[in-house]
Amino acid sequence: MTGQRDYEIFEAGDVTLQSGAVFPAMKLAYKTYGTLSAAKDNVILYPTSFSAQHFDTEWLIGPDGVLDPTRHFIVIPNLFGNGLSSSPSNSGDGPFPLVSYHDAIAVQHRLLTERFGITKLALVYGWSMGGMQTYHWAALHPDMVARAAVVCGSARCAPYNHVFLESVKAALSGDPAFRNGRFVEKPTAGYRAMGRVYAGWAMSHGFYRDELWREAGFTSLEDYLVRNWDTTFARRDANDLLAQAGIWQRGNISACAAFGGDLDRALAAITAHMLLMPGATDRYFDVRDNEDELPRLVNAKSAVLHPIPSQHGHRAGNPVNNPRDQAFLRAEVAALLAK
Repeated sequence: MTGQRDYEIFEAGDVTLQSGAVFPAMKLAYKTYGTLSAAKDNVILYPTSFSAQHFDTEWLIGPDGVLDPTRHFIVIPNLFGNGLSSSPSNSGDGPFPLVSYHDAIAVQHRLLTERFGITKLALVYGWSMGGMQTYHWAALHPDMVARAAVVCGSARCAPYNHVFLESVKAALSGDPAFRNGRFVEKPTAGYRAMGRVYAGWAMSHGFYRDELWREAGFTSLEDYLVRNWDTTFARRDANDLLAQAGIWQRGNISACAAFGGDLDRALAAITAHMLLMPGATDRYFDVRDNEDELPRLVNAKSAVLHPIPSQHGHRAGNPVNNPRDQAFLRAEVAALLAK
C-alpha cells in the first residue's frame, strides 16, 4: 500500500477482533466522493463486495448515477481482504486472523466518527457482501443509520450460499500452488476453475437460455466464459480471495455478544427505513431469505421487498453494462432517499 494511490488509509492501530485475536496495525483503505455538508447529515456509506476494490464499484456514483455525489458525501470503505485494506497479501506471511463483518463495521465506525466526526448516515447502500455489511450496520448502529438498501444481500449467510462458497474455495484451492493452507504462487488453473464455477452460479438459467451475453458483445457462450470469467479473479491475490470467502460464510448479524445468536432480536434492533432488493433470479442470495427477514423487521420505520426484475442473476445488483437494471436501482434508491 505504497506509492501513487487514489485513496486514503485509516490507521486503526492494534485491533482486538471478535475472535479475541489482536490484529496489529490494522489498516482500512477508503475513498470519498462529494462534499460533506456543514451539518454532516448528507453521508452515504457504500461498502465493497467480494474481491472488489473501490474503483470497481464507483461506476455507480455520478450526478445521473444511483448515488449522486453532488448531493451526498459518499464513503467507500474497502473490506478487509480485498488487497487495499489489511489483507493476507499485505500483512506478512503468517496466518491471517479470522475477521468478521462485525470487525469490519467496528473499524468503519471508527473511521466515520474519528476522522470525520460523522454520527448520522443518510443511507448505507451495499451489494452482495456489501449488502451483508449494510445489514450489519443497520443492526449494530440503529442510532446512526436512517436508511439502508440491501442489494442482493442477506442478514446471514444461508446454508445454500455457504455450499456455493465451498465450491468456489475448492475450485481455487485445488490448484497445486495451494500448499499447507496457503498459495505460494499464482494458481492459474485455480483462477480459471473458480471463474467457471462462479459463471454458473452468478448468472441465471434465463440469462444463458436467452443468450443475454450477446448484449455485451460476446460472440458465443465460450467467448463469454473465456473473456468474462476465466481471468476475472486472477487480478486478486488468491489468499485474499479465500480470506474474503471466509468472512462471507461466517456472516450473521446476530453472531455477537449484543444479540447472542438470536436473529429475531438482531432484526428487531433495526430502526432504519429498509429497502431489500434481491435479484429475482439470484441463486445464492435467494429472494426467500429476504422474504423471511421482512416480517421480522418489526421496528424498522419502513421495510419493503422490491426484487430486481432481471435475468442477470446475482449480477442484477451490480449492472455495470445493464441500463435496465441500473434504472431500477436508481429509481428505488431515489424513492428511499425521499423518505
